[in-house]
Amino acid sequence: MTLIPVGIIGTGKYVPERVLTNQDLEQMVETNDEWIVTRTGIRERRIAAEHQATSDLAYEAGLKALESAGLTAEDLDLIIVATITPDMFFPSTASLLQHRLGASRAAAFDLSAACSGFIYGLATASNMIATGMYKNVLLVGAECLSRITDYSDRNTCILFGDGAGAVVLGEVPAGRGFQSFELGSDGSGGQLLKIPGGGSRLPSSADSVESKQHYLKMAGNDVFKFAVRVMGSSAENALAKAGMTKTDIDLLIPHQANIRIIQSALNRLELSEDKAMVNLDRYGNVSAASIPLALAEAVEQGRVQEGDKLLLVGFGGGLTWGACTLVW
Repeated sequence: MTLIPVGIIGTGKYVPERVLTNQDLEQMVETNDEWIVTRTGIRERRIAAEHQATSDLAYEAGLKALESAGLTAEDLDLIIVATITPDMFFPSTASLLQHRLGASRAAAFDLSAACSGFIYGLATASNMIATGMYKNVLLVGAECLSRITDYSDRNTCILFGDGAGAVVLGEVPAGRGFQSFELGSDGSGGQLLKIPGGGSRLPSSADSVESKQHYLKMAGNDVFKFAVRVMGSSAENALAKAGMTKTDIDLLIPHQANIRIIQSALNRLELSEDKAMVNLDRYGNVSAASIPLALAEAVEQGRVQEGDKLLLVGFGGGLTWGACTLVW
């Protein structure tokens, strides 16, 4: 079977208007700007308005990606939304987005792999196109993490923000597009990053709400160690599968969780800082939206040119990780 070459043919992003700065957080919890910047690299993050849900952010980013690709919603065969903050358990955020876009031909589903969700989505969508099952797929990473953040917990509230990034995947010329994928999971670390309440294990109740079981919980040091290890190893595995070396990389687009984790990946890959797209200082950690948001900004800024070799890599709850290489 001859596989169709698949790549990204359109990008888009959306971030809410409200900005939450480190100075704002100083008024909410015991922390300060210098401490946050030194340890994370984050200076501010965006917060969704009260009337906005994840599908609203996804809609704005999706519209821009379609415009960038020169397509309409009717051209879409499939919509995937990678998120850990869906509008509701069901229907899927992707189905809500499909209706709002008017993509009447498209199938739709959500994908849950936390901060690795966008890479998982790329692997899923690209294989569906490569085999001829679908032609055009809209993949959106979108999050309203402010809805699951405990703003009395200084260890987590400094990290997360809201936003969305979107891409349209389709056929590209031979030799271009995705060259390799590396996906992984280690469920033994599932307890390190989670929302305990709300599911079938711990259904919603007055007690679960009062004890804040519906907020994100993270064992920061353990997740940091995992991230440093897996960012480098998954990136190297993806490069090896593609027959590429570190010197081939024109731009690294990492998950925007912590500047020290990104710097560690750069060191392991022997890349200079100008080879990485970094915007976490303005948006913080936006989970599944982080990589597509950074990619869209890199395209906007002219940092991605035709023929460039890109390496995308992320990690997240699950624990999960993912990396991919592509020729733009």
